[in-house]
Amino acid sequence: MVNQLIHIKRMVIDALKPRETTILDLSKALCLIKGVDEVETTVTEVDVKTETIKLIIKGRDINYEDIVKIMQENSAVIRSVDEINVSKASEETDSLE
Repeated sequence: MVNQLIHIKRMVIDALKPRETTILDLSKALCLIKGVDEVETTVTEVDVKTETIKLIIKGRDINYEDIVKIMQENSAVIRSVDEINVSKASEETDSLE
């Protein structure tokens, strides 16, 4: 039996973070997530207390729930997922049914 697995390979996220949280610290924390290979962060708008950022996250198999968790731990909020790239991989498994 062949199961289809879908892997997230690239995500573009629009987010809001407090100015106290540096883009360096947030980017490093996101890059430590299993399946993430690269994080590109751009500040697109600066307010008195917050910064709007664009995140481009690339990897072999990105877990969106892990991204949300790290963002929350760093007091950042995902406003939208603006782009996503997924791919299909096959895994052969034996069925004993």
